[in-house]
Amino acid sequence: MRIEHCYFCGSSVYPGKGVQFVRNDCKIFRFCRSKCHKNFKKKKNPRKAKHTKAFRKSAGKELAVDPSFEFEKRRNVPVKYDRELWTQTITAMKRIEEIKTKRQSHHILQRMKVAKKIQKAKDIKEVERDLALIKSPAAGLKRAAKERAENEMEDEDLDTSIKVAPEKVAARELSKVEVIHESDEEMEAN
Repeated sequence: MRIEHCYFCGSSVYPGKGVQFVRNDCKIFRFCRSKCHKNFKKKKNPRKAKHTKAFRKSAGKELAVDPSFEFEKRRNVPVKYDRELWTQTITAMKRIEEIKTKRQSHHILQRMKVAKKIQKAKDIKEVERDLALIKSPAAGLKRAAKERAENEMEDEDLDTSIKVAPEKVAARELSKVEVIHESDEEMEAN
């Protein structure tokens, strides 16, 4: 059994899956799903469809040039069965896969570093442009401290001259309220 690759998107086509199309000149096209088959029939360019490996490689999102890809090439030369050769091939396949994944992850990390730099530059530019929208946290604290100081000054002004018992202070406050009410009634009468 052999794992084929989709002719349009390049993903794996496992045995018993996908669609196979044989053209009149006996060329075989294998597709992983109907989406790829329909796009092929519409004569779409795989480099313009975003779900394909061709697009990812042409856009620089995946590793495009690497010597490890040479090992994936199909070889149609029949080889006599040899157990040692078979075990060496299997171990080599595992090692090649490790190397390939390491290189691809390194490629992705390099892309992410560049993207972080670009994003940081955009953020700095946006902050500089909209600096007026950003409030300083200290501004609110200063205003609150100033209001507290004014309230304390007013409280001190009320009872600084005379030290009176709390009952007398309550009576004075009540008389102030009554005076205010009387003046309000006089203003309404006028």
